[in-house]
Amino acid sequence: MELLIVILVIVALVVIIGIYLWATYNGLVRLNVRVDEAWSDITVQMKRRADLIPNLIEAVKGYAAHEKQVFENVTAARAATVNASSPAEAGKAENMMQQALKSIFAVAEAYPQLQANQNYLQLQGELVDTEDKIQASRRFYNGGVRELNTKIKVFPNTLFVRSLGFKEREFFEVDEPAAIAEPPRVQF
Repeated sequence: MELLIVILVIVALVVIIGIYLWATYNGLVRLNVRVDEAWSDITVQMKRRADLIPNLIEAVKGYAAHEKQVFENVTAARAATVNASSPAEAGKAENMMQQALKSIFAVAEAYPQLQANQNYLQLQGELVDTEDKIQASRRFYNGGVRELNTKIKVFPNTLFVRSLGFKEREFFEVDEPAAIAEPPRVQF
């Protein structure tokens, strides 16, 4: 009888440990997929913004042909944003893009007839909307990374999850948080 009790206790422990491992593994897989999805959302919005930039540049170019350096900076920032493949690279590209957009909007402020142009106003509105979506996507991504990293680091998960192939992800951070705290503002 004692042997049966010992066997039942051992079987119960094995079942409990198995269920724990199964639930932990599946939870980590879900969090990993959520972080991948969130990164994809960021890249989609950055691509949308990158697609809007050339149209905005063309609208401004007609009025400010002598502002060559501004257009070159915006083009370089756009390329850096499109080519960013990690959160660290994307953070640096975001800083460049915010500075470039502020420059182009500053140029636009000098041309009242441009500010009245419907095409320019529509592009500007779409760009501000896209900036808001990038900011929301970035928060969603960082929230997913926080959950995943926490689950990886907590005890007893930290003892075995890395051996299952899970690793901590990096947050989407920027060098100058104040530069991207809000979308570029344009005042008429």
